[in-house]
Amino acid sequence: MALRTTSRLDWDKLRVFHAVAEAGSFTHASDTLNLSQSAVSRQISALEEALGVSLFHRHARGLILTEQGDLLYKTVHDVFAKLNNVESLLTETKENAEGVLRVTTTVAFGSVWLTSRLKEFIHTYPDIDVTLRLDDQELDLAMREADVAIRFNEPKQPDLIQRHLGALRANLYASPEYLKERGLPRSLEDLKSHDVVLFGEGVMPTATVHWLAEVLHKNNVAPRAALRVNNLYGIYRAVKAGIGIGALPEYYLQEARGIVQVQPEVEGPNIDAYFVYPEELRNSARVAVFRDYLVREIARARSQLTVVAQTSDTLRTAV
Repeated sequence: MALRTTSRLDWDKLRVFHAVAEAGSFTHASDTLNLSQSAVSRQISALEEALGVSLFHRHARGLILTEQGDLLYKTVHDVFAKLNNVESLLTETKENAEGVLRVTTTVAFGSVWLTSRLKEFIHTYPDIDVTLRLDDQELDLAMREADVAIRFNEPKQPDLIQRHLGALRANLYASPEYLKERGLPRSLEDLKSHDVVLFGEGVMPTATVHWLAEVLHKNNVAPRAALRVNNLYGIYRAVKAGIGIGALPEYYLQEARGIVQVQPEVEGPNIDAYFVYPEELRNSARVAVFRDYLVREIARARSQLTVVAQTSDTLRTAV
């Protein structure tokens, strides 16, 4: 879209345009902006006239962005997000951290570990508006799809800051009910007579994800694959329900309950965890306090894991 002069981009009109594009109608945008519908419509018409392009297709059911309108919306949305971030950075201090903090991580880690540990942080920093976006696909932090991420592979983008949070061990687990019914496998060879839950389609073929299948194949052990699931949380639910033996990160033993470790001598790969955020948030107080909180919680969780593992050993030997 070719703009005649930058002076034609009036900030008030762009604010109205952004609200209309978000709302999809003049009526809903007028409620958000506390303006009359006619005033909103006039602002949009004036902006279109100044730019010499149509920004919306007008339909009876609402407004749809034109190609030019979509280009302007993406640019304006990014600018407004950066302005809001700059405002927060200028006004917040570590003692007065505030603003929106959008956190993304995997469905499994977010559901099982992170959400159960946010209560203290939310109470300590009531002015930080925490939003979680749980997604097994990595969101683009550079494009501001989220502010910070907890990831389980080392980030490659040069414009991202990363803090290594530690390594998680993956192990084999089963439910006590399953073991009472099928017996306790005491060697890999014993797994031939057991059912397993494996990762299925839709998962990147990495060693971390498929390590159990690789160990079984390497040792020429072929148990029945009772179920394949493309999500760690789904595997946990299947293992807890007694469908079979599955591979899970060790935090499931501590947080989720209802499972016990089997064959401790069969250890999976280390899964490295990283706290990641863009360079522009380097001096953000809300990012700093959340990072420090995560580091403390992970250290606390690791100190508690030994006790939980001992309890699991007691339950396993009692089967």
